[in-house]
Amino acid sequence: MNGASHRVAARFIAGCDGFHGPSPASASKAFELVYPFGWLGILADVPPCNHELIYANHNRGFALASMRSAIRSRYYIDVPLTERIEDWSDDRIWDELAVRLGPEAAAHMARCPSIEKSIAPPHSFVFEPMRHGSLFLTGDAAHIVPPTGAKGLNLAASDVSYLSDALIAFFKRVENDGVGTYSRKALARVWKAERFSWSLTKLMHRFPGDTEFERRVQIAELDYIAGSTAAQTVIAKNYVGLPL
Repeated sequence: MNGASHRVAARFIAGCDGFHGPSPASASKAFELVYPFGWLGILADVPPCNHELIYANHNRGFALASMRSAIRSRYYIDVPLTERIEDWSDDRIWDELAVRLGPEAAAHMARCPSIEKSIAPPHSFVFEPMRHGSLFLTGDAAHIVPPTGAKGLNLAASDVSYLSDALIAFFKRVENDGVGTYSRKALARVWKAERFSWSLTKLMHRFPGDTEFERRVQIAELDYIAGSTAAQTVIAKNYVGLPL
């Protein structure tokens, strides 16, 4: 501060500095999967077109209708990584959403100028282990998931829950078990969330190089889920979030 160096002494450090912070650089191993498309997102002050999220797997590509509030909505479509946001006017995005989401959703989809739009390439990333001496990685500093499964905040919250329990036990009861097992316990949940996010992304998107066989299997899987209570229960359990 003001050109002076300061040193902070601490027994433990929580690395909550995100994917691009210095904490992840301490990881001994990184696992990464980059998806071959981008998510074009538009945020607008319009009511959501449905009271629930809508995931669409259309021949033209993936689409998602989500809500931020009763008067603010966010929509997504997948586009090739070569696309430029400058080439996507608001009208073009709304038109494409109407096609991919289908006529029922389109009939309830209000349109207005966007307040934000961007193209982001989804990817999966896990740093192992999540503990390095006195440093504990949490949230995006430890793992990234594609937004398809909506697991980013869930995982960050579970990391904080595990780490807070471990640190409370260490300082109040001088117990080392939670500190020692934090990484293993957190990673077990992280990889389950990565698995779900990957499988849902694979189910809902057309990947470059997919053949008609893969497309038919994808449609069959969607049809099975639509008619199976057991399959719907599994998806719901993973989507809402696994128990801590």
